[in-house]
Parts: sequence; structure tokens; C-alpha cells
Amino acid sequence: MKYFLLLLLLASLNAYSQDTADVLIKHGKIIDGTGNPWYYGDVAIKDGKVYKTGNLFYLPARRILDAQGLIIAPGFIDVHTHIEDDEVKNPFATNFIADGVTTVITGNCGISRVDLGAYFKMLDSLHTSINVASLIGHNDVRKAVMGRANREPTTKELDEMKNLVAKAMQDGAVGLSTGLIYIPGTYSKTYEVVALAKEAARFNGVYTTHMRNEGDSVTQAIEEALNIGRQANIPVEISHFKVSGQNNWGRSKETLAMIVKARQEGLDVTIDQYPYTASSTSLSTLLPDWVLADGHDSLAARLSNPTVKQSVIDDMVARLHKRKLNHYSYAVVAYYKPDTTLNGKSIEDVNLVMKRKHTAKEEAQTVIDMVLLADAGMVFHGMSEDDVKYIMQYPYDMFASDASIRLFNVGSPHPRGYGTNARVLAKYVREDKVLSLEEAIRRMTSLPAQKFHFANRGLLREGFAADIVVFDENAVKDLSTFEKPHQYSTGFKYVLVNGKLTWEDGKHTGERSGMVLKNNALR
Repeated sequence: MKYFLLLLLLASLNAYSQDTADVLIKHGKIIDGTGNPWYYGDVAIKDGKVYKTGNLFYLPARRILDAQGLIIAPGFIDVHTHIEDDEVKNPFATNFIADGVTTVITGNCGISRVDLGAYFKMLDSLHTSINVASLIGHNDVRKAVMGRANREPTTKELDEMKNLVAKAMQDGAVGLSTGLIYIPGTYSKTYEVVALAKEAARFNGVYTTHMRNEGDSVTQAIEEALNIGRQANIPVEISHFKVSGQNNWGRSKETLAMIVKARQEGLDVTIDQYPYTASSTSLSTLLPDWVLADGHDSLAARLSNPTVKQSVIDDMVARLHKRKLNHYSYAVVAYYKPDTTLNGKSIEDVNLVMKRKHTAKEEAQTVIDMVLLADAGMVFHGMSEDDVKYIMQYPYDMFASDASIRLFNVGSPHPRGYGTNARVLAKYVREDKVLSLEEAIRRMTSLPAQKFHFANRGLLREGFAADIVVFDENAVKDLSTFEKPHQYSTGFKYVLVNGKLTWEDGKHTGERSGMVLKNNALR
């Protein structure tokens, strides 16, 4: 009899263990990522995956998290980041975790590691707090084969580039990215990009692009991106969709109509945006493309010629005036290594600090002098809030930070690196009511997961990876500003990555359970 009771007890304990969740999130309002309305329920997690959802009052769990009055949603997927180098400096990725982000896609704008196999091995050993996927960047592929040359590739060079893209896709890249505003990508012709995009398409990849122009020639740039998608038979993602320059404000109706038409014609094209009226990139983009070819020494040599320098200055001033501006007040230094006292100052201010004349020509000279010493990270204020809101209403638009892993209190970076998702939820959902909460969550979760073929993420569904955020819809808030950027978002109660509690009550737990996500064709 005692033996029978012992067997019964062991069987009961085994059954309990088998049906015991690792974590049970109770009493929340579940928004599952589909865009459907929220409903009250619980979410159970076991072995890093969503185990069950619904009314789970009966289910035992090793850890219970109370979500009373809170939203339970899939972890946010940031489709446009630049984390290379910073993941080593801060593998906790606190700025992303604090903003509800559990997965990032890096390698955007044509900038990535060329040897992604080695990069993924490094990430596997590093153990970041976030999941990481990467694109293969056209600019770095081109540099590896051709340097910064301003010319078309030879047949041999194009084949070498194609092989590098194919190898990266085999190693797990989720697609090909271009940065056609940056050197040397800006020197490439459309056929070159098509040839490389075809290699990515063979492995179920996506073509993402920082287009050739986002201002005066934005429609031509969009058409090029769409044509690349058509010719390469590859899905297209247009990065940080915008219209730049005061003279272009209002053109979002024209540019977005092109995307709508392309989708109606059968092209799988989507867009992403950051919810701000300022962009961020390098200071050297203010100089004409041609003068930047072949590296810094060539740049210095060209600018040592007074005639060439005057031509550059004239070009810069003409472009400034075309924006209906007389000064570089819209261009603000985010980080300038040679002189960090300039961080947070506009080029107009920097020029005055240098005690130069208050003219556009002198400010252009100041830009040249700074770039010759070292390029600077910049914030450019040049978009319309009306355009931002109009683009945001498009159902195939995702939200992305276009940011790195922030090093706290270093430089004066764009606040999007801290507050992109919280800003959407606070300003554009709760306050301005540009879109519903369920729709915003869909854009942050299942839409990017679908686009980049993350088969088991982006939804609160049984068997899916337990990337989960729990937040207060009435308190979530972005605190980061242009004046004081180094502030984490608030309102996120819990963030779990692959089932591990990574953020709790405003603090990082130290958990580093992120993993490398590779393209679906390799499965």
C-alpha cells in the first residue's frame, strides 16, 4: 500500500511538473499582435515559448507576474537599427529593452559586417539581451571589392560582390540593404543593385533601402526602389520613409500614393518610419557626393584646390537656399569626437563659436573644416509633423528607431534611440489618436515578423517565442528629448526575451537571453 501511494505521489508530482509554467502573466489585457481587439486573459510561458493563453487560473507556475490593469503584447521588433560595435560595449541594450524592443534588425543603410558568419558567432558568444538579425550591406560589400571608387564595377568585381552577398545570405542574413546616399553606394547604378538583390532573393531575402534621395528627388528615388524590387523579384522595404526639406513639406500624399499603387500592382512593398520630425546621419552628407570619392586623403587633396573648394561651397549654399533656409540652424551636432563641447550645437552656432561671419558661406566652410578633421554624427531638423502623421496612418508602415545601442550619457544623440515605441504609444495613440492601440502593436510586432520571415515571433500564440512586453497604456511615455536625450522610456512593467524576465519595474535584470535570428530559407 505504501509503495502504491509513493507511486501515486511520484506520478502526481510528474504531472504537476509537466503542466507547470515557468512564468504566468495574469489578469492582463491581451493584445495578441494580429490587430484584433484586446481581451482579458493570462499568458503562460514554458521553455522559452508561449505555452498557453486564456483564462489560466488553474495553471501552476514557478513565477507569477501580475498584469492587472496592464497590456500584455508581443515584444516589439525594430526593423531598422545600427548596433554594430555598440553591442560589445553594451550587450544589455538597455535603451531598446526599456522601450519594449526584444528584436532588432541591423545591417541597414548598406552598412554591415561583410563576414556575417563571423559576426553571428561573435553574437552567439557575447549573449545580448535582445534578439539580433542582420542584413548584408551593399556599401560594405562594394568597399570590400572596389574601395570608395566612383565608377561602375567590372564584370569580375560584380561577380565578387554577388558572391559576397550569396555567402552572407547562406550565413543567415535576412536580406540586402542599400544606402544610396552614402559613399560608395551613391556611385552605383541601378543594374548593380538589381544584380545583388537577385542573390538575396534566391534565399528568401528582403531588399531594404535608404533611398538615393529623400528630398527634392524623392519620387525618382522611390521609383528606383520599386523597380529594383520588380526586376529582382524581391520584397521591398523602404527605410525611414519621409520627405525632407521645408520646400518638400506636404509631398507625403504624392510619395505614399506611389507605395499604395505598387502594392495594388502586386509588389510586396512596405515602409518604416521613426515618429520624429528630425533625421540623423553624418555631417559629410552635406558635401557633394563627387568630392567624397576614394577616401579622406582624396577629399583633402581635392579641397586643397581653391577652385574645387569654392565649387563645393557654392553647391552647399545653393542646396541650403533651396530648403528655404539662410543658415544651417537645422543641422545639430550629436557627437564630434575632436571637440565634444560642440555636441548639441547647430552648425550656425558652431560657426559663431569659431567667431566667423554669420553667413551661409562661412557656415559651409565650417562644415568642410570639421569633416576634414573628423566626420560628425548629426541631427537634422527638416520634416513636417503633418507628413509624419499622414505616413503613420498607412497600414503597411512599421516603426523603427534607426538607432544604435546607446551608451548612456555619451554625446547628444537623436532621442529615437530611447523613445521610438513609447512615443508612438503615448503621443500618436493616446494623445493624438492617429491610430488605435491594437493597430500600433500590430505594426510593431506581427507586421515586421511577417515581412522578415520570423516564423515564430510577433504574435502571442502557443508555440511562439515568448518575447513579451507588459505595459501601462495610460502611463507609457518617451522621456528622451533633443535637449536631454539620455532618458529611458517609462511605463513598461515587464519585458521578457525568449521567456526570460529582462526588464522589471524600471530596471534591467541583467538577463541576456537574446539569440541570433537567421533567414527562414536556412530552416
